[in-house]
This record gives sequence, C-alpha cells and structure tokens, in this order.
Amino acid sequence: MYQAMPFDSVAADYDRSFTMSVIGRRMRAAVWNRLDDTFRPGERVLELNCGTGEDAVHLAQQGVRVLATDISPGMLTMTRAKVERAGVANLVEVAQLPIEDLAELGPRGPFDGVLSNFGGLNCVADLPGVARTLAALVRPGGRAVLCVMGPAVPWEWGWYLAHGQPRKALRRLRPGGAVWRELTVRYPSIGAVRGAFSPHFRQRRVAAIGALVPPSYAEAWAARHPRLLAGLDHLERRIETWPPLPWLADHYLIELERSNDGGLG
Repeated sequence: MYQAMPFDSVAADYDRSFTMSVIGRRMRAAVWNRLDDTFRPGERVLELNCGTGEDAVHLAQQGVRVLATDISPGMLTMTRAKVERAGVANLVEVAQLPIEDLAELGPRGPFDGVLSNFGGLNCVADLPGVARTLAALVRPGGRAVLCVMGPAVPWEWGWYLAHGQPRKALRRLRPGGAVWRELTVRYPSIGAVRGAFSPHFRQRRVAAIGALVPPSYAEAWAARHPRLLAGLDHLERRIETWPPLPWLADHYLIELERSNDGGLG
C-alpha cells in the first residue's frame, strides 16, 4: 500500500520551508535552467511527485502542457490553487496517482517527456519497474529529467558529525535505505538509476544539485551568509557536470533520452 500521509503532513509548510528558502530557490533555479533547455512550448510532459506545483506552473508559463501527478491529496490541493492563481489551468492537469500506478496512464500517452524533481523516485522500491512503465509512456526521443537524492554527500557528513549526530551523517549509506515518517527512502547511485532505465533510456547528462551549495537543513547558516551562498552557487553552476561533483551532491540531475528500441518486449 502506498503512503500519502508523510507528504500530506508536510504539504502546508513545504513552500515556506523549502520552495521559498534561499537554498531551495537556488536549487530549483538550477533544475529550471535544464527544464527550459529540454522542453519546448506545445510539448506534453508527465510530472511525477509534483508536490505543491511549482515546477508545473513554471513549465506551463513556458507554454509546456503538464500532467502533474502526486500521491498526496494535500500536495495536490496546493498545486491546484497555485495553478489557478497563475492562470495556467488550461495547460496543467492535476491528478492523484502514485508513481507505482503510472501504467494507468497508458491510454494518455505518448508524452514528450517526464519530470521527477527533488527525490520522488527515492521513495520507490522498484525503480526498474517504474522505468519500464515510463518507457511505454514516453515517445522515442523524449526526455526524462530526474532529480534524485544521492548516497554520498560530504556536506551531510560534515554537518551532522559537527552537530554530534553520526547516525544521520551516514543514513544514506545504510543498506535498504533510511526511514522517514514510516516511509523507506532509498538513495540509489547514478549508476543504479542509469542501469534501471537501460536499455530503453540512454543517459545524456548528469549534474550536481547541491554539491557546493549545502542541503536545505543548512538554511539558517545559508541565510546568514548570502554572499558566500551566492558564490558557491555560481561556482557549482559553472562546474556542475564535472566529476566527481554529481556523485557527491545532495541531489543529482540525470537527463535521459528515450531510445528508439522498437518496443518493450
């Protein structure tokens, strides 16, 4: 059974605690830069784990049509309100749907691309299964832009060790993942995601989202050091694809292209 409750419990506060935070704004801007370079006006994009709808609204404002899905009724309430306020209801459809049930969208395809931002895929147990389903929903040549929480984050090690919390410092390295609000969160490597989506998707690009910029729990520190944060963000954007940065980031942004493999058999 899929769990909406952990996300419902944070929906009302999510924009204040992350979307509008100084760290959250910089991380999302980095993702938007790639979305704007990937998807074109008139294309249809399937968004997984849409959260409060920030990315769906942004895409719609660029003329992209979005089917925004999420497991959480609370998050979707925020999304619908945001879509209406932005005046893009003609371009954004909102639907409650767990990632694991994406096959139900079969008659709605094919889509020109798929987006999953800020760790939704970390909550999925069967990543190869989701990849196979997405392969059936995305047209050949379509793009997948996936922002995934990685397993090795020096910022996290240093932050929690300095705060006397060694278990939190190493939580992403635990076999089987870590438990958050009774939900198991896994931290697949870049290679694991690339392998899960092969052979129907091929990797085009991978970049760091939060390697030099600290994770969101350092928000108070970041707010006290705006010039330093801006400098770290500027440098990260210049070298975001340089190894080993994507492998050492809070999130990595992996961009895949749907192969023309002649079917899914």
